[in-house]
Amino acid sequence: MLTPSLPLLPRGARTISPHLAVVVEDGYLVVYNASGPINRCAVDDMEGMRLLAGTLSSLGLAGLKALGEAFGMDPSTVFRNRKRLEEGGAEGVRSRRRGAKRPHKLNKEVCARIQRHLARGWSNRRAAEEVGVSEGAVRAAIRRGQLSDGLQAANGASPVRGERGNGPVLPVPPLQACGISGPAERAAQDQACEQGVGVKRTVERALACVGGLSEAPAEFKAAEAVPGAGVLLALPALLDQGLIDVGQGVYGSLRNGYYGLRSVLLTFCFMALLRIKNLEQLKTWAPGELGLVLGLDRAPVVETMRRKLHEMGERQLARSFQKALTERWALAEPDLLGLLYVDGHVRPYHGKHDLPEHHVQRRGRPMPGTQDFHVNDRGADPLFYVTAKATESLLAMLEEELLPEIRRLVGPTRRVTVVFDREGWSPESFARWKELNFDVLTYRKGKQSVWQERFFTSRTCRIDDRKVTYRLAERRVKLSNGLSVREVRRLTDDGHQTAVITTCEGLSTFQVAYRMFSRWRQENFFRYMRHEFAIDHLCTTDTELADPKRLVPNPERTKLAKELKRTKASLGQLIVSRSDLKPGQKARAEGRTLTRAQIEALIEQREREVDRLKARAKELPKQVTLDQIRDPQEIVRLEPERKLITDAFKIIAYRAESALAPLIEPLVARHEDETRKFLQTVFQATADLVPDERTRTLTVRFHGLSTPRATRALQALCDIVSATDTRYPGTALRLRFQAPQIA
Repeated sequence: MLTPSLPLLPRGARTISPHLAVVVEDGYLVVYNASGPINRCAVDDMEGMRLLAGTLSSLGLAGLKALGEAFGMDPSTVFRNRKRLEEGGAEGVRSRRRGAKRPHKLNKEVCARIQRHLARGWSNRRAAEEVGVSEGAVRAAIRRGQLSDGLQAANGASPVRGERGNGPVLPVPPLQACGISGPAERAAQDQACEQGVGVKRTVERALACVGGLSEAPAEFKAAEAVPGAGVLLALPALLDQGLIDVGQGVYGSLRNGYYGLRSVLLTFCFMALLRIKNLEQLKTWAPGELGLVLGLDRAPVVETMRRKLHEMGERQLARSFQKALTERWALAEPDLLGLLYVDGHVRPYHGKHDLPEHHVQRRGRPMPGTQDFHVNDRGADPLFYVTAKATESLLAMLEEELLPEIRRLVGPTRRVTVVFDREGWSPESFARWKELNFDVLTYRKGKQSVWQERFFTSRTCRIDDRKVTYRLAERRVKLSNGLSVREVRRLTDDGHQTAVITTCEGLSTFQVAYRMFSRWRQENFFRYMRHEFAIDHLCTTDTELADPKRLVPNPERTKLAKELKRTKASLGQLIVSRSDLKPGQKARAEGRTLTRAQIEALIEQREREVDRLKARAKELPKQVTLDQIRDPQEIVRLEPERKLITDAFKIIAYRAESALAPLIEPLVARHEDETRKFLQTVFQATADLVPDERTRTLTVRFHGLSTPRATRALQALCDIVSATDTRYPGTALRLRFQAPQIA
């Protein structure tokens, strides 16, 4: 009996092998395996039936005789179609029409010439005679929709004069006449797909269902007005950042399926650039339209992307992925590593689990969450970040994680200046780091004396084509441990003096101030990533057990410290009340009216309490292991792997924007404010996709932007990016970009 291997079969199903069964339902032949229906075909679709039979035979799921009986054809026909499929793909199985295979006279060039004459108002006969074809051929082409008649062409566009006045020069014929599909046509086709919206490559999906396809290849078809196709303009920059090379080098490939590693990497980065901020927002985009940008029939659904992300997370390679990217960026631009910015960023958490609390600066209060410490290069572009295990300070993370990783990147001897805020203040550490070839640049902590205004001089320098002026003064000072450092102060118009110290001897006074005050670039990076790339969004709420032996402040000692603080405050108030009390009078203290003797008795009592609390606190250890105060099963942390992966994609997207921004800065008036907003508009712009297998190019033809100035900037950007001669990953097509020409 064969049926036990196929337990889930409808009534009337016919088992044709241990792996397959077929049944005819509502005019369709449906193929089942052990998991359920895997494909179907209309019984009157002979071409589809031959293709399906050949596919099943090629996969070895059933014999020729059994398939022939099930599909109503001779076994030799099944064998012949299997050979055609293996040699020529799906096209090899298609029916071969007798006679001419394609119009041999009315090709695209001839149709374009005829269309120009018809648009001038010429008759069908005159247009046919001009290009050397029969009038009947022109009439037939109009009936087929290959051409528009003279009236339609005249109403569609008005003639314009030629450059030399030699008669009217007509517009390019409609894109549909060149075989390019329009948005309405594509939408109708996508909705009519039987296996889901936009699912057209059914043979490859059938192969993927049984593990016979490692990844669907990118295949582009001509398409008009594809929304979001402008994101392809960022593809060369994404590839230059190492998206595909590093991704494949670390992950190799994913499990066999229709969507492989290449399409998953591109989908995540395109999502970031298109401001699709989480996987759920994929549902708001037409899958077929986004699929055109990927070279597929449709974009993956949310469940597929989650499954692929989970598969990548299971491999525990996210940190290796980020390290490989960082090494690539460091090698590409080593000059930017001489000065690095370091700062922490808190991701608030609003879930049910009890996580450590961190102070959130923008909220002004502590909140549960995780803290990442980012390292950005001299231009404030991100290099890498490290997530703190619990509530480690910036100083601790610099010592344990950040400086060792920086040293690994820059080499054993190179001197590096690290810029951070007062949270990393430690004169002892500064002295030790100086011996390790690390200079510091930070704000001075603590109270300082005021310098006289006569010591400050105005200093001006041109930075990024703008004039920057500071009133500065510099002195050599010694810190509490005797370390000699440079102190630079800036005097503002309101008289405030901002003190900066550094152990770096190679920077000028102006550069010390400018580099310190340029920390706003890193702060802007955090803000931009939150708003534009949703870097605080949790791609998963899964948790994992954290280290139960991690040392944390002793809660009993903390409780005693608070009580000691209250007691000392009460003691101080009593002493003040006693000092203000005149002989024979009473005073209010602790909510009562007391005599001098009563106040002195309370002072003695509070002093004994202070001594007792100090002694008790001294007996307790400052730190205890976490499992001493909490159940080990409750000691959890957010699962970091998938968050590291998605953050890597967002950082790649940000760096790709940064690579494109300098190309258009000379073309915008306020480049710092406009450049990234302009790029966002370009990525979301509508464009035509025109692949040409003969020249092996994929042309992305933009429709123009909202203003002539923006379109001219787009022209320049298209020319520069086209010159990179980048191939679309997985194809031989070289990317070309075109924008409307504006004088």
